Amino acid sequence: MFKNETHKTKYVFVTGGVASSLGKGIISASLARLLQGRGYTVTIQKLDPYINVDPGTLNPYEHGECYVTEDGAETDLDLGHYERFTAITTSKANNVTTGKIYQSVINKERRGDFLGKTVQVIPHITDEIKRRIMLLGKKGGYDVVITEIGGTVGDIESLPYIEAVRQLRYELGYGNTMVLHLTLVPYMRASGELKTKPTQHSVKQLLENGLQPDVLVLRSDKELGQELRRKVALFCNVSPNAVVESIDVPTIYEVPLKMRDQHLDEVVLEKLHLPCEGESDLTSWIDFVEKVKNPKDQVNIALVGKYTELPDAYKSIVEAFVHAGAVNDVKVKVQYINAEKVNDATAEELLGGWDGILVAPGFGHRGVEGKISAVKYAREQKVPFMGICLGMQCSVIEFARNVIGWTDANSSEMEVPTQHPVIALMEEQKNISDKGGTMRLGAYPCKVARDSHLYAAYGQEIIYERHRHRYEFNNSFYAEFEKAGMRATGINPDTGLVEAVEVVDHPWYVSVQFHPEYKSTVKRPHPLFVGFVAAAMANRKEK
Repeated sequence: MFKNETHKTKYVFVTGGVASSLGKGIISASLARLLQGRGYTVTIQKLDPYINVDPGTLNPYEHGECYVTEDGAETDLDLGHYERFTAITTSKANNVTTGKIYQSVINKERRGDFLGKTVQVIPHITDEIKRRIMLLGKKGGYDVVITEIGGTVGDIESLPYIEAVRQLRYELGYGNTMVLHLTLVPYMRASGELKTKPTQHSVKQLLENGLQPDVLVLRSDKELGQELRRKVALFCNVSPNAVVESIDVPTIYEVPLKMRDQHLDEVVLEKLHLPCEGESDLTSWIDFVEKVKNPKDQVNIALVGKYTELPDAYKSIVEAFVHAGAVNDVKVKVQYINAEKVNDATAEELLGGWDGILVAPGFGHRGVEGKISAVKYAREQKVPFMGICLGMQCSVIEFARNVIGWTDANSSEMEVPTQHPVIALMEEQKNISDKGGTMRLGAYPCKVARDSHLYAAYGQEIIYERHRHRYEFNNSFYAEFEKAGMRATGINPDTGLVEAVEVVDHPWYVSVQFHPEYKSTVKRPHPLFVGFVAAAMANRKEK
């Protein structure tokens, strides 16, 4: 396979038009996977136009899941797609926001770096954007850097990014850069027609900003046909082979295959003046998609959380179940259960009959008592159970109340009087008042007890998992928990913090303070989810 020995990085810019949420992240990740299949080294970057420094302080209803990288960056959920599709490890440099750009430029101005000049959007903001884009290529030595620009063309907040791309295309040369534009071709049910006018207007808007797209990806829920694609090519000044359709598919993991069928990777490599021989090797990917589309059985998992109206709030968890399901040759059906509706009286009605129960992460007191009731039901009924982050904290509280007998047990986060704060604020968090970027973030080591479900899943003693939390298991109460039958099976070897607990007399009960879902990819399904799904299958067969 070809290897770009010179390491002269090429840049692909992915823009969107007509409407948001068309799937720029999936298209970017699919293109990256296709290029990887040809032996190229690739990374993907997301530029977000919002003024928040990062999504860490955003409500999940506003922005979906907040994804966390290995080096502790709180980022857009699209970085999760990038990692799941490509198995690359993203970092702080892979997610840039307007907040970060302006913060950096203002700090430079305060230091006097601009020598008294008036600081303006052009050139100072655009120069900082260009610097951030180029940073990945210079540091990583990648063959191709794919940069996704959030929002849609025409948004006021995205104009500096579009201008920065225009400048980069001029500075780096058109053979070293290209623009892929994703738009919508809506179907008008009344007339029975697919309409290309929104795409034409979107490209016109891009042209007004100085950018001519090289490739158009047309999002639609119906096949477009060659005639319509030729029409779009003619009106948008794009070669016919560079007009690609992206129609609805049963699983997002089928998108790279659809893109390969239409030779998207070949068109991109041609535009970038890179060698293109044979076709992308997607053998293992095809096997994975086949298992996802044609499972031999099904298991049903109840996900108990408080953002259940917006599934994107738990995107990484859902995708981790897809990966684990493929390993176990089953489809994992996830049923969202609103934690605020769960209590000891309704638990049987809402949770009875499920093969496994997962209590999801979250912050704040809303829904916590419902999560505690869900944990109690899973423990008493011997249903395979996993708790993640706040889910682990709820399992500790539940055990303290209903097994040890400390009825007032709680977390100090809930700000209620208790003599048994079994979950407490971490020592290094006590003097912090800012919310953004101040939690325990990123990957930390964990030593796993050998005689545990955790070890059976991982098969190794030292693991590294990503964290996002302020509160921890209160070690001063640990002796009582161990005596009553809850063991710490994962401990941070440097700090002694409890990272995972298990209940001894239960078929499969694992609660973890970290977020295993962040590290699950198509190439490396997360072992803890694989183990959980296997336990749910065993429970289903037993029933």
